[in-house]
Amino acid sequence: MSDTVKHVLDETRLPEAWYNLAADLPEPPPPVLHPGTGQPVGPDDLAPLFPMEIIKQEVATDRFITIPEEVRTVYRQWRPTPLYRARRLEKALETPARIYYKYEGVSPAGSHKPNTAVPQAFYSKQEGITRLTTETGAGQWGSALAFAGAVFGLEVEVYMVKVSYDQKPYRRGLIEAYGARVVASPSNETNSGRAILAEHPDSTGSLGMAISEAVEAAAAREDTKYSLGSVLNHVLMHQTVIGEEASAQMELAEDYPDVLIGCTGGGSNFSGLSFPFIGRALRDGSKIRAIAVEPAACPSLTKGLYAFDFGDTGHLTPLVKMHTLGSTFVPPPFHSGGLRYHGMAPLVSHLKELGLIEARAYTQTEVFAAGVEFARVEGILPAPEANHAVKAAMDEAIRCREKGESQAILFNLCGHGHFDMQAYIDYSAGKLVDHEYSEDEVAMALAGLPAVAV
Repeated sequence: MSDTVKHVLDETRLPEAWYNLAADLPEPPPPVLHPGTGQPVGPDDLAPLFPMEIIKQEVATDRFITIPEEVRTVYRQWRPTPLYRARRLEKALETPARIYYKYEGVSPAGSHKPNTAVPQAFYSKQEGITRLTTETGAGQWGSALAFAGAVFGLEVEVYMVKVSYDQKPYRRGLIEAYGARVVASPSNETNSGRAILAEHPDSTGSLGMAISEAVEAAAAREDTKYSLGSVLNHVLMHQTVIGEEASAQMELAEDYPDVLIGCTGGGSNFSGLSFPFIGRALRDGSKIRAIAVEPAACPSLTKGLYAFDFGDTGHLTPLVKMHTLGSTFVPPPFHSGGLRYHGMAPLVSHLKELGLIEARAYTQTEVFAAGVEFARVEGILPAPEANHAVKAAMDEAIRCREKGESQAILFNLCGHGHFDMQAYIDYSAGKLVDHEYSEDEVAMALAGLPAVAV
């Protein structure tokens, strides 16, 4: 067997449908609630923000949703993405484990995010929308939606978390190169942004704040819809092309994963890889371990409360039940900007509550150490966010070595670090600081959770 299970240019290797985990859950997740009435939201409640096809997908229970040919045509530019066997890493760790990684860094925007940006832009264009607004943390989602907007001729406005706006000028430059407009959030362009700045003039921002601004900007114009890069069901479903491809590629490798690993901020990367495998395990009764890995500085899954909460700081979004640190929690400015969201995807949170997935958290210096080691043996420098999955995969491989177990470990390498070199320079210079989340700050944020009688 080749060390590299390459992507196959055969048309049959590009998935024809997205997989919807909702069809195989042992019990459905809690409903999404209207923030005013406390009742489950309906299509009319979401219509000001999303195209109707996206709303249908958000609540769909069909196991598979057909991918439009117009979307598959764009996907063909980089999909299927390669699956690699990390033999040099295995040798370096002296492990009997078989380590595989699905590499999403080959997309035009350099990450897994275009998998959902393209269909969201397509459905908006189909509905006659001419403008999209969104938020972005590290800039991977912003660049992905900017790319998709350029493909379908849509104007795109991106509210970028201020700390990442300052830390990652090359991500910002890529977004602008695709033709989108970038605004540092919180900003003076929206009511929610101005309110935050009035209270905290030096705010470094958060994804919750940026979401508030993007939602407000979308709701103000009829020609505009809002696009979200993670958290919601339709986003997670679009990402399952990763796991669907990986399943077929593992068959080519004549292997099957015992352990699945993905980094988690809002949950789309982890879900994209793991959901098809988890669904198969639910259907046939088999066992598989799935590990969601998050930063210790923003540990929603490992230390957050499972409760109904707002998806944004300004409380403009519906209420979803998720593991949350509180919608007003502002994480410290660590380098994995894409993982600085206060809550976890409701479906991922639901799986955690059902005991179907595991969660762990790492500090940024230990994940950067893992990323550097990975680059030196495998040749790919991961994005800071992806380093969390690399670290967990290495730890699992070491566990296999210590226990003498020969297991297959599959992780999602969701992006490259080419635009994150300042973070690596800071790491090499010993300038990175490990931020543990503040118990007092989280307690204050959780104290403001909405009262919901469900």
